[in-house]
Amino acid sequence: MTLTSFGPANLIKRSPETHPLTWRLRDDAEPVWLDEYQAKNGYAAARKAFADMATDDIVQTVKDAGLKGRGGAGFPTGVKWGLMPKDESINIRYLLCNADEMEPNTWKDRMLMEQLPHLLIEGMLISARALKTYRGYIFLRGEYTTAAKHLNRAVEEAKAAGLLGKNILGSGFDFELFVHTGAGRYICGEETALINSLEGRRANPRSKPPFPAAVGVWGKPTCVNNVETLCNVPAIIADGVDWYKSLAREGSEDMGTKLMGFSGKVKNPGLWELPFGVTARELFEDYAGGMRDGYTLKAWQPGGAGTGFLLPEHLDAQMYAGGIGKVGTRMGTGLAMAVDNTVNMVSLLRNMEQFFARESCGFCTPCRDGLPWSVKLLMALEKGEGREGDIETLLGLVGFLGPGKTFCAHAPGAVEPLGSAIKYFRSEFEAGIAPTSAAVPPLARPIVVGA
Repeated sequence: MTLTSFGPANLIKRSPETHPLTWRLRDDAEPVWLDEYQAKNGYAAARKAFADMATDDIVQTVKDAGLKGRGGAGFPTGVKWGLMPKDESINIRYLLCNADEMEPNTWKDRMLMEQLPHLLIEGMLISARALKTYRGYIFLRGEYTTAAKHLNRAVEEAKAAGLLGKNILGSGFDFELFVHTGAGRYICGEETALINSLEGRRANPRSKPPFPAAVGVWGKPTCVNNVETLCNVPAIIADGVDWYKSLAREGSEDMGTKLMGFSGKVKNPGLWELPFGVTARELFEDYAGGMRDGYTLKAWQPGGAGTGFLLPEHLDAQMYAGGIGKVGTRMGTGLAMAVDNTVNMVSLLRNMEQFFARESCGFCTPCRDGLPWSVKLLMALEKGEGREGDIETLLGLVGFLGPGKTFCAHAPGAVEPLGSAIKYFRSEFEAGIAPTSAAVPPLARPIVVGA
């Protein structure tokens, strides 16, 4: 897994000034271990943070830089850090790295952990200093065995160099870091489900409030941040707020750069660090190279399976949260998927909803019952055995499982692609209704929200 470029993108050379996340990457995709990382200015930001900055100054710098969560939700990182208690008497606090990257079509965090493990460790070290957390955990997707091996080696290297453990850099600050591999549940991407799993409990989301900043791991204040989010922290501390904000394209409300990618039947599938505000067309044509010969673009998702489908006409949207929001969906993880002209949308959605139904924790009724219901209907439509009213029932489920209707955001993310697929490709769903089918009695299906 390497960062690639195509066409005009070959003219762009990664440098510290323009690519804070990826400029240290090796061309052979091998990991950058401690000696090489330090030779490339690694841990200089940590030394600056420990020697020259008060903890509140670190928090304020991250807040002023406009760093937002890179896991998909996009919550301002500095604001989240500011929720941690100021009471110095609370001496047990935790920092968790959400590395449970189970979003289909997303692999950005894997690349960072496999090839730049010390960048993540440095980001966590600075963050721990800012938040006064004495222990950290990298909650890692269990299937990421190579990342686990590389992270564990990097942790040992950092310990031996005095960058983790007791009295780090002679500051009197102690920070222990552990790599914890999960058991493989998509729901652990939700921070409170992750916390429950880390504690050895069933991975169900918790009721909020209280939020983790007040009551988190083992009842103590806890901050949870995504891998890519934490990897942005060293560059912000090293090079400052104004530089970081200048990286984004004009018009973008999100600051800095973002790992973006394209998968599907494109000529050059890959992952690139790009400034917020590039257009999806640039990403698709200049970097991914457009569709392979013999295929045309039918639809695309901007950032994982939990984002809505868009059409080729939407490719001029800018890649940042507000830019993608203007065309009707969310940016999500920023790793797009191209759907080609040979794909039947009913089959694609059946596959997606099967995944989301299986990964539901089963805690709340709309998600537990609604997602399998959608799968049953989609399977019938896929076989040409659908009945009149099935599409209206699916749209009703989209409404009943939408934002604010379920305990967490799992179900809303699951039905967003379903609603958009019906919106843009309704004829393909209608084609699955049997010609002689009887209409479903109105009371046997949910009322369509907004009808």
